[in-house]
Amino acid sequence: MGWGAGGSCTPRPPIRRQAPEARVLAVVFLGLLLDLLAFTLLLPLLPGLLESHGRAHDPLYGSWQRGVDWFAAAIGMPSEKRYNSVLFGGLIGSAFSVLQFLTAPLTGAISDRLGRRPVMLLSLAGLATSYAVWAASESFAAFLASRVIGGISKGNVSLSTAIVADLDSPSARSRGMAVIGVAFSLGFTLGPMLGASLPVETAPWLALLFAVSDLLFLFCFLPETLPPEKRQASQLCPHQAPSITLGFRAAADLLSPLALLRFSAVAHGQDPPSGDRLGSLRRLGLVYFLYLFLFSGLEHTLTFLAHQRFQFSSLQQGKMFFFIGLTMAAIQGAYARKISPGREIAAVKRAIVLLIPAFLLIGWGRTLPVLGLGLLLYSFAAAVVVPCLSSVVAGYGSPGQKGTVMGTLRSLGALARAVGPVVAASVYWLAGALACFTVCSGLLLLPFLLLRNLRPPTQTLKAE
Repeated sequence: MGWGAGGSCTPRPPIRRQAPEARVLAVVFLGLLLDLLAFTLLLPLLPGLLESHGRAHDPLYGSWQRGVDWFAAAIGMPSEKRYNSVLFGGLIGSAFSVLQFLTAPLTGAISDRLGRRPVMLLSLAGLATSYAVWAASESFAAFLASRVIGGISKGNVSLSTAIVADLDSPSARSRGMAVIGVAFSLGFTLGPMLGASLPVETAPWLALLFAVSDLLFLFCFLPETLPPEKRQASQLCPHQAPSITLGFRAAADLLSPLALLRFSAVAHGQDPPSGDRLGSLRRLGLVYFLYLFLFSGLEHTLTFLAHQRFQFSSLQQGKMFFFIGLTMAAIQGAYARKISPGREIAAVKRAIVLLIPAFLLIGWGRTLPVLGLGLLLYSFAAAVVVPCLSSVVAGYGSPGQKGTVMGTLRSLGALARAVGPVVAASVYWLAGALACFTVCSGLLLLPFLLLRNLRPPTQTLKAE
């Protein structure tokens, strides 16, 4: 189907003919950017928001604060308000990531059966509802409810990667994953800047406006990229009748961390990858998890280090992350999206190798120039790894499995982001910054070694 005569806003039914790839990527980019602007508005306002609930003597907030205080004392963190706010916000972020871990593979599997477009619109409607609850909330309980609704509904990112994975051209998939990375970099750069300039009372309404605009935009312009003839008829074995046992197995395949690492939902689905390709897919999932576990942990402790060692104010930390975001966006736009299909794994290995000296410079550096050099290397590597790994993984699975494949990958990343900051913060305060950054830098060799001798999917197909 076309995009509507005269540019009119008409609902897009499932298409039989593939929409132009450039248009699909443009719609995905703009839709994701609107979503990320809404999401990141909260980040600079969170400390002030938490303090306001504390001043109001909210009983639920008080119980959460006591839990945070206990954890801070257990890991030896100084009882300073700035550190406490970072830790509290990090724990809320971890809880949000746990919800994404639970829902991302389910969202992807459902979209393999119903199509990308209806599930995407349902996810965005849920996100808009979460911002509406936040805008109307006056209690900490209502704020947490908005975060829970948002976490459950945050399937639009994995669906965006599935839409890109639906594209026929490997080069278009590679560009698409880089474009998603650019959207993330711009969103996490511009959103916090915008949020910091707004009153706490105004931010949720602007986030709601972005979310509703995103929903309407995709309702008008997002085509269906998975036509009915390519969809999964059932997640069950085609020659077996539905049963409770099979239902439990399908649920476990989408919710168990070990099953997700083994991509069991893909292995047990229709037209599963061959043994060698499934093994490569599992290794890529493990690399993705280990990388984000280590990276998100060090990223979280960077805030502690900048304040403890360099006495950065909140404004200076904002400028630091602004520099990181702009650098990542520039690298993704100028370099990552031009990486040729089949060369992504080599680019990932180079980027991981760069991260090792980057984190060593950040952890051991005592001057701002050394910190700046470390952050520059950090930004380059961070701009490459996730888009390239996503692009490679998008080449696995049958057309009707792309949602499950990308949802599983997104779920593994959410689990890593839920656990990594908690573990890294514990190591940082128990063993010190030098030990934390040195050990984690060394552990980055694990995903690098796992990528040795791993062939991209096109080469694997030729070997088969």
